[in-house]
Amino acid sequence: MARLSETPWVDPTATVVDSRLGRFTEVQRGSSIIESVMDDYSYCAGHNQIAYADIGKFSNIASYVRINPGNHPQWRATQHHFMYRATLYWDDVEDETAFFDWRRSHRCRIGHDTWIGHDVSILPGVSVGVGAIVATGAVVTKDVGDYEIHGGVPARFIKRRHPQALAEKLIATAWWDWDHDTLRERLADFRGLSAEAFAEKHAP
Repeated sequence: MARLSETPWVDPTATVVDSRLGRFTEVQRGSSIIESVMDDYSYCAGHNQIAYADIGKFSNIASYVRINPGNHPQWRATQHHFMYRATLYWDDVEDETAFFDWRRSHRCRIGHDTWIGHDVSILPGVSVGVGAIVATGAVVTKDVGDYEIHGGVPARFIKRRHPQALAEKLIATAWWDWDHDTLRERLADFRGLSAEAFAEKHAP
């Protein structure tokens, strides 16, 4: 694959509908992104299903992750989509706009510098905080805090990625907002410094 650039890279087999992709982003093979934002430097590794989501910068999304999978109307007489995707079945009726508006109202939010593991499902309306990790195979039904690690079915808190005080210092650096040249200039710090030393050097 060629070097990434200001122009988002989208595999020819992927589908992106009514969405905004930031600079240096990647959408890999077989993925679907619907009415979502994927901000600068984030990527999804392939066969992802993402809908109605706001994804921050530098988010690492592994293969087969589903973000905001469609809820079904369990309170009705039936849950089947013939009700709201009626045009698939009849030519004299429209799809149910209000139902899709209800789905849109439950957006997911994924913070900067997150790692979403292979085959994770993040349910509608859930937020994943800055610097968080969601372990492989998890089903996330509740919000994940900044720099927390969650896993399991349903996902539960496992531990913090960094202590609270360090997490706050890292957030204060807002390094994800640095421009491309500054990231290159400070690449050695990302590689060589501990998280503590990095925060001490770059926090305001």
